Amino acid sequence: METTLILAIVAGIAILLVLILKLKINAFLALLIASIATGIFAGLNPNAIIDTVKEGMGSTLSSVATIVGLGAMFGAILETSGGAKAIANFLIGKFGLKNAPLAMVIAGFLIAIPVFFDVAFIILVPMIYALQRQSGKSLLLYAIPLLAGLAITHAFIPPTPGPIAVADIIGAELGWVILIGFLVGIPTAICSGLLFGKYIAKRIFVAAPDQMQEQTNEKLPNIYLILTIIGIPIVLILLRTTLTSGILGTLDERINQVILLIGHPFSALIIANLLAWYFLGIRLGYTKKELFTITQKSLMPAGTIILLTGAGGVFKQTLINTGAGEMLASSLNNLGFPILLFAFIAAAIVRIIQGSSTVSMITAAGLVSPLLASVAYSPVQMACLVIAIASGASIFSHVNDSGFWLVGQYLGITEKESFKSWTMMTTILAITGMITVSILFIIQ
Repeated sequence: METTLILAIVAGIAILLVLILKLKINAFLALLIASIATGIFAGLNPNAIIDTVKEGMGSTLSSVATIVGLGAMFGAILETSGGAKAIANFLIGKFGLKNAPLAMVIAGFLIAIPVFFDVAFIILVPMIYALQRQSGKSLLLYAIPLLAGLAITHAFIPPTPGPIAVADIIGAELGWVILIGFLVGIPTAICSGLLFGKYIAKRIFVAAPDQMQEQTNEKLPNIYLILTIIGIPIVLILLRTTLTSGILGTLDERINQVILLIGHPFSALIIANLLAWYFLGIRLGYTKKELFTITQKSLMPAGTIILLTGAGGVFKQTLINTGAGEMLASSLNNLGFPILLFAFIAAAIVRIIQGSSTVSMITAAGLVSPLLASVAYSPVQMACLVIAIASGASIFSHVNDSGFWLVGQYLGITEKESFKSWTMMTTILAITGMITVSILFIIQ
């Protein structure tokens, strides 16, 4: 029986990779096919397989769909209003040209909370071009810190889709994921962004392309308003987490109920959307029809992420219902293999083989989730597991990752230079993140 389950897991993952890499089938469909195949190899009957698909999809999307959809609309309004550029301009003004790399790290860290990685990078590319022309130093001195900040938040800190999906699949609290992601993100940003950016800029000189000129006459929204709107949902979610964990102590029951309601990610993001809709939309002269179009378009990429996450939930449920997850947990426990390391390696292997960090995170979460049933981990340790998976899924971005080509194209660097800069940055990010989160996992 144990051999059958092991073969079922191996066959399922092999089918998933062949479908994505060789046949170029969409990851959503590939995950569903791999899940059904795993169920067949493990001996589930047809009715049980279909019930598993419905159970996994339904339980996962019950929360993820709402959060990802609300986050996408919020980010779209912030992007269109010029909020991302306003944050970057403000930080450059405060830190000055000398400390511009630090400003870029912080800008990337903040902007990637509501705005997708690739969109945020494209928005801010003209700014790093301008910094390069002003200083005469390598473009990588500013690009690598910016990319590190964007990548860290995109992988570590909700309400970005990746950590939301992983947290839901393994059952971690978003508030703790935000806290742990932020703590791990600081040393990770320093190592992969500031230190490595300074190192690689001295070895590879890259000039900004002449044809791209920064627009300086664009009217941008108030920076403090933007930071407030971004900060409100995060603060509300963290407030709810501190209440449920007992940190706030005993409060009036009515206050408790209010905090529990407005601090839920659903409510917090609804509030953020309404504030953005009014202050960054109506007050800035956008019509209701324009805002409707902006938010409507934002749901298109969100739909892909939602379905992909649901398929990951199906894969997880298949491992649970077949007993493969329990068997894998028992085997790892007998070997004394740390679950945090398993989470990191599982995500890293899938990432290197097929490229997509989102698919890597969801696949690894599906493998890790069944291992948690027999062991009681604290909320902090569960959040650490999310970040370990996110770290593994960030490692060694190369030619099978769209980010590799996006960065190379906009920075005007060769594939070899992309490997030396972008790929190395993502690898340092992953390793630093894993080391830091391992320390937190042990000492908590």
